[in-house]
Amino acid sequence: MQRWILGLATAIIVAGQAPAQNWPVWRGPTGDGVVHEKGFPTKWNETENVTWKTPIPGRGHSSPVLWGDQIFLTTCLEGDDPKDLATPRERQLLCIDRKKGGVLWTKTLFTGPLDRIHKENSHASCTAATDGKHVFVTFFQNPKVHVAAFDMKGNEVWRKNPGEFQSVHGYGIPPILYKDLVIVNCDQDAENRKKPAYIVALDKSTGEEKWRIDRPNRIRSYCPPFIAQAGGKTQMVLTGCKTVASYDPETGKQIWNIEGPTEQFVASMILHKGHFYLTAGFPTYHVMCIKPDGVGNISETIVVDAKTKPPTTKPNPNSHVVWHESKGAGYVPSPVAHGDNIFLVHDDGRASCRNAMTGELYWLERLGKHHHASGIEADGHIYFVDDEGITHVVKASKEFEVIAKNPIGELSFSSPAFARGQIFIRGSKHLFCIGKEKID
Repeated sequence: MQRWILGLATAIIVAGQAPAQNWPVWRGPTGDGVVHEKGFPTKWNETENVTWKTPIPGRGHSSPVLWGDQIFLTTCLEGDDPKDLATPRERQLLCIDRKKGGVLWTKTLFTGPLDRIHKENSHASCTAATDGKHVFVTFFQNPKVHVAAFDMKGNEVWRKNPGEFQSVHGYGIPPILYKDLVIVNCDQDAENRKKPAYIVALDKSTGEEKWRIDRPNRIRSYCPPFIAQAGGKTQMVLTGCKTVASYDPETGKQIWNIEGPTEQFVASMILHKGHFYLTAGFPTYHVMCIKPDGVGNISETIVVDAKTKPPTTKPNPNSHVVWHESKGAGYVPSPVAHGDNIFLVHDDGRASCRNAMTGELYWLERLGKHHHASGIEADGHIYFVDDEGITHVVKASKEFEVIAKNPIGELSFSSPAFARGQIFIRGSKHLFCIGKEKID
């Protein structure tokens, strides 16, 4: 990895229980960056159309989530010298008043030395999740991953350690919610396969482990699973560990897999028009459309002789890959869809639009200099936030049209949240509330 992070056929990340006016998990109520409310602003700057901005202590790349009038963020108090890895530093969970922007409460997750991470990562990159009763966070206290639950007043309910984690780039995978489960991906580096790479599901009320998946290939990825009703069943899909895979979120049992198409992954998948879509990765880049009704190995090809270099392959008659392209792919930012089209932005700032069913590339245009944030679709517009804190509002169309370029005056490495007509953007120093609250 060379860059860092984050009808019925809609995602059910919170099992369909999150009202539209909340933004409870990574990429929103449906987990795909699509906003089903209307009436969001398209133009602002550092001062105009900013309802409030609140200073956020420390540093972090996690995105805001919210329920009702509470917004949740994680951060790390790195101190004046982030290269000082020995001095203990606090990792915190913040609760912020959605109406006024004040900090309602702060909870220290733990205090400990800083870890060695990729220069584009942070020590607080895991977006929280909430179901309106509890707030769930994941964090790394070397060498272990921790999952913790707090009530809405900030009282710790439980804390569990599902296992160790190893990556040269640090940690940064948010929890997702499904029915009574908290699900966490822990794909990790493991030399000679001695350590497991795993996905674990914990009971939301108690933290008790419900199932565990032993992942193949033992290599880091940073992809939150995506859960949706597709192909006549509920599926949990994700890329990582040199594979694309679907599992039953009730049990963790694998449904299908695709070998590759590359080594390392960051972006989460989406469902649109009854098909799954992915973008990846490193060292090669890919955009792929997958029919969701497969079983077993649904790769494009299968290996017939692994001893040859490269291995000899032949077409797989069971393949469910509809189309597979490389131009205009993204790595860190996740895809988003609207109408007949799929929209992507690459880390290097080139955005693209493709026909969802054919893969035809309609446009490939430069936006910002560099992007980490995933795109959001609202009101027929795609919102792309670049690393300089400029939100590029693009018409969600096969014809390229930039509606506005909106700066906040500071850097931003997080994906925004949308709720009640307002947009919440985490900058490097502040959390911004853009626009006036929409009262239903």
